[in-house]
Amino acid sequence: MIHVRSVVKAFTAPAAKAAGWQGAMRRAAARKTVHAVRDVSFHAPAGAITGLLGPNGAGKTTTLRMLGALVTPDAGSLEVDGIDVVQRPREVLARLGMLSDARGLYPRLTARENIAYYGALQGMAPDAADARAQELARMFDMVPLLDRRTEGFSQGERMKTALARALVHDPANIVLDEPTNGLDVLATRALRQSLRWLRTPAGGSKCIVFSTHIMQEVERLCDSVVVVAQGRTVASGTVEELLAQTGERDFEEAFVRLAFHTEPSS
Repeated sequence: MIHVRSVVKAFTAPAAKAAGWQGAMRRAAARKTVHAVRDVSFHAPAGAITGLLGPNGAGKTTTLRMLGALVTPDAGSLEVDGIDVVQRPREVLARLGMLSDARGLYPRLTARENIAYYGALQGMAPDAADARAQELARMFDMVPLLDRRTEGFSQGERMKTALARALVHDPANIVLDEPTNGLDVLATRALRQSLRWLRTPAGGSKCIVFSTHIMQEVERLCDSVVVVAQGRTVASGTVEELLAQTGERDFEEAFVRLAFHTEPSS
């Protein structure tokens, strides 16, 4: 279970470089505050897929980085299974599997070694991590990939390896940041099937948060949707509820109405 309450995050963007002390003063004066997240809240229960939907620059990735203890919020709170992310990050990360768009596999390691290495970081014994790698390889139909170096893997093969790596410690909560970027149709279908299974009792009734800006993925995969725009949560509910709220029949039209017909932020 994941609970995000009114999180806020701003960054100071560096100004263009200029020579001399006068340039340094101009840079300091020209620094701009970027409000990446202004007020995002959502609840993601166990045994369900919650879609975090929004246009590029809406604040989705920054929110998920705060959830993964990579960025500290300026205000608000984030909890994973009732554990505060800021106060107890190590406990949170033990219960969280994160798959970002930048998958960051070690190219000189095999798929098995990439997965087992992350198992070791989570405190797993080598035999247990290897057994889990084999179990996940069967789950994601990647047994032939296990002992190949990941250098040269296709996007779909990289996705499978990265997902297995995120799940090596069998976390109760899974966070995916636009995981289908660059995937072909078959790889995208395989990912959907895996996520659907993971949310079932047989798959562990995982709490899954799925960030995307693709309408079809939300309609086909998500049990509930949180719409984020201009750094704020602007709507939440099932696809059917959001259609009813906007009076639209097409979900893309409903999303445009919710995400782009909001009052401009100050």
